[in-house]
Amino acid sequence: MSAAPVIQPFRALRADPQRAAQVAAPPYDVLDTGEARALAAGNPLSFLHVSKPEIDLPEGTDPHAPEVYAGGRAALTRLIAEGALVREATPCLYLYRQRMGDHTQTGVVAAASVDAYRAGRIRKHEHTRPDKEEDRTRHCRALNAHTGPVFLTYRHTTTLDTEVARLTEAPPAIDLVAEDGVGHTVWIVDDPAGIDRLVDAFEQTETLYIADGHHRSAAAARLCAERREENPGYTGDEPFNRFLSVIIPDDQVRILPYYRAVRDLGELRPPDFLTGLAARFEVKPSSEPVAPDRPGRFGLYTGGGWLTLTVRPEAGVAMDDPVARLDVAILDDQVLAPLLGITDPRRDPRIDFIGGIRGLAELERRVDAGEFIAAFSLYPTSLDALFAVADAGQVMPPKSTWFEPKLRDGLVSLPLE
Repeated sequence: MSAAPVIQPFRALRADPQRAAQVAAPPYDVLDTGEARALAAGNPLSFLHVSKPEIDLPEGTDPHAPEVYAGGRAALTRLIAEGALVREATPCLYLYRQRMGDHTQTGVVAAASVDAYRAGRIRKHEHTRPDKEEDRTRHCRALNAHTGPVFLTYRHTTTLDTEVARLTEAPPAIDLVAEDGVGHTVWIVDDPAGIDRLVDAFEQTETLYIADGHHRSAAAARLCAERREENPGYTGDEPFNRFLSVIIPDDQVRILPYYRAVRDLGELRPPDFLTGLAARFEVKPSSEPVAPDRPGRFGLYTGGGWLTLTVRPEAGVAMDDPVARLDVAILDDQVLAPLLGITDPRRDPRIDFIGGIRGLAELERRVDAGEFIAAFSLYPTSLDALFAVADAGQVMPPKSTWFEPKLRDGLVSLPLE
């Protein structure tokens, strides 16, 4: 069996253009059940009935119960039967553009190779949690489809930039503005020559990187292994050998910071906490909310106001280590672990993470409400930093990056049959 290209066209389940605005939905992991139920209320075509099917079951239903996954399959079947989702007649690629304020990004939607992911040509930078992997695997198994795209990125090339620009001169198949004001436009690439040019251009791209979607890609690899075991004569051409991806060049990707908030100071009294900070940071009061203007600088909000923290050279940050020099790692290594005793941010209930899209006012609100005692603002992690960690085969601390805008579910899905 020869190695498959890193991306391939596929026969998608695509939203009907006339109903795409009703179908398209935020990704499953940015809404809780209550938020998803409210957003889908009165809209039977919302893809949330597929991606978060517990919204159609009684409140309190375990979201991992078998009937939840069965409900997702039933919802997908219903959307197909009603014509809200249509099966493409031939394998295609797609171009997907998002517009959020003055920011625009355009990616290629393709079936990415599980083998390329396993071999490290599609590189990751995060650990996954077994329970979340299992949830995504069960969901994809029940649907017999990949419906949540993995967000991939790459170092942009003139060849791909030129080809994408040429293809997006044609009229789009789908063009909508979602309830949050973000625009979503999709072009179908069904011309064999255009498909070949995109596939060949990505073959010349040395590495793709997972920006967001580590659990979705890990689940795809697990499901692929299952299907291969069930089909020992597999050829590699079967859809289960691939996963749904949206591939956006690095110079168009927008990363926002990911803030941290802590519920208490552990064993420390506030004066001792400030003394510990002063040993590691230059600490200055700020009359305004602190949006750090460079790496190594942080904001700290307590009920008493804002402080600016700038890491001291004597703090001993290992700047030659691609992980240790990340601001999220500096905060872990200089504050959370040694001062507050939070050594496992992934699981410690004393810490929470707040996406930068919510703004600094959200940090103030939650501290002032008494939910947290302190909150930290950070400078955004750069894509170059992400690439360096992935290229070194290392992993970032949890919640290191927040990407905006979010890719919508339901516009294009990858059936596994």
